[in-house]
Amino acid sequence: MTKSDLRKQLRASRREHVNALPESMRTLVFMRPPAPLLELIPEGSTVGLYRADPFEAPTAAYARHFFEQGHELALPRFAHKGAAMEFARFTDPFEESDLEVGPFGLLQPKAEAAGLAPQVLLVPLVGFDAEGARLGQGGGHYDRWLAGHRGTRAIGLAWDCQLVADLPTEPHDIPLAAVVTPTRIYGPFA
Repeated sequence: MTKSDLRKQLRASRREHVNALPESMRTLVFMRPPAPLLELIPEGSTVGLYRADPFEAPTAAYARHFFEQGHELALPRFAHKGAAMEFARFTDPFEESDLEVGPFGLLQPKAEAAGLAPQVLLVPLVGFDAEGARLGQGGGHYDRWLAGHRGTRAIGLAWDCQLVADLPTEPHDIPLAAVVTPTRIYGPFA
């Protein structure tokens, strides 16, 4: 099965899974980072997150938690559609008043927000395996950013239905340090 075929299959499975959850349950399962995840995030580190679409594992409550614990936050930002992904300071995880619509129609830090390089990055994914391989959206933005920031610890957030037994990988794919689902933590991996 190609990565493209697998993405289609996993997106459909994820959509079906999330649609079957009561609305209140969707955010409750990712309300507070579990203790094993917190152990992977050094005190005082900058934490990068993503703004979840309706079917991705939600990050809003994690953002508020890390902010309240004194961590600086960063979100992806694109100057234009062809630009490389960068991360910029995110200072308002409660109201999101420091965000604007970016070139892909997603909220991102405003142009004047300072750039940051997170030490820990919570990454979105379409699929993952039990060894830390990640199947992303297909644009390669996270793999390229992580390749240039080898010291950053990448941790996936996912629904349990996104686990696959066999995930095709390529040399440019950056493995995850761990994956957090509503029922389990995979890793940390070496």
